[in-house]
Amino acid sequence: MTQLEALGFGPFFAEQLAKADPALVPGRVLADLGPWLVVRYEDGERNTVVPGKLRGGAGAPVVGDFVLAPAGPSPAVARVLERRTRLSRNAAGRAVGEQVLAANVDVVFLADALDGAGDLERRIERSVAAVLAGGAEPVVLLTKCDLTDDLEPFLEAARAAAPGADVVPVSARSGLGLGEIRAHLASGRTGAFMGPSGGGKSTLVNSLLGAEVQATGEVREHDRRGRHVTTSRRLFPLPGGGSVVDGPGIRELKLWDAGGLHGAFEDLSELAARCRFADCRHEGEPGCAVAEALQRGDVDEARLESFRKLQREAEAHEARKGGPAAREQRKRREKEASRAMRRFQRDRGDRD
Repeated sequence: MTQLEALGFGPFFAEQLAKADPALVPGRVLADLGPWLVVRYEDGERNTVVPGKLRGGAGAPVVGDFVLAPAGPSPAVARVLERRTRLSRNAAGRAVGEQVLAANVDVVFLADALDGAGDLERRIERSVAAVLAGGAEPVVLLTKCDLTDDLEPFLEAARAAAPGADVVPVSARSGLGLGEIRAHLASGRTGAFMGPSGGGKSTLVNSLLGAEVQATGEVREHDRRGRHVTTSRRLFPLPGGGSVVDGPGIRELKLWDAGGLHGAFEDLSELAARCRFADCRHEGEPGCAVAEALQRGDVDEARLESFRKLQREAEAHEARKGGPAAREQRKRREKEASRAMRRFQRDRGDRD
């Protein structure tokens, strides 16, 4: 296996080389340093210039992208290869624009520390929807689980919030859960860590690498929030193959793409398909299967309200992005995300 194959360069990317200039060589972006990238080519790492035409916007090269550039020292990116998956969020503030955090990741580890603040279930639901929308597999990590003597309530809450995903209790101090994380990172696969600052992501990356590569810090005592010790995103090749992406903490993802909502809430989506009206809002309409399930106690009211909230947010956002073509594309992504979640459930059953 070549160096790039160990980092995920497979048939999907090789096929894109057929029509490319043979003088260009492929490499994978390990780090974004602004005007240039650190790129791993088959013969080693080189700083690679990002030309002005490729800066800014969702098409700009990011960590995890495969790019083409001339061989030799100090090359410039000539082309960014089409992405298999992406991890995105909407721009901060009132702006509308996709911010791609990482590209071509197979699995996203959603790290949430048990000493963290806020609503664990709602944060997991939002994050799972964002991951599925980009085509990756979500895995929930309950980090710092050595801080509690009763882990089961946290596991139950996380499994209820992400019924189709693996939920892994983790302690970097004791090594609990590291084997399960490594099992998702076979040679050629890429993982990315995402979650609030102070969740232990960089500590886990150091454990996987077997070295203190990423700086770590303590959480603040008054609100249990972490300090932003990690300030940039970077992809790290792992011993034995595979790779992981670590980056700054993200407390809450502002959804860019609604395509993962039905996969994240597939239990509610299946009920909604049995409603009398196709456009049922599940807010008192006659023949609402979701309302009936709520009355029977088969649906958690807080989870339903979370689904409604994210739907409203997504609809308002889609209206700002606008257009029938965008809506049709969203429907296709919703179906793809639902299929992806069923595949993850089947694969998890095979591993069990």
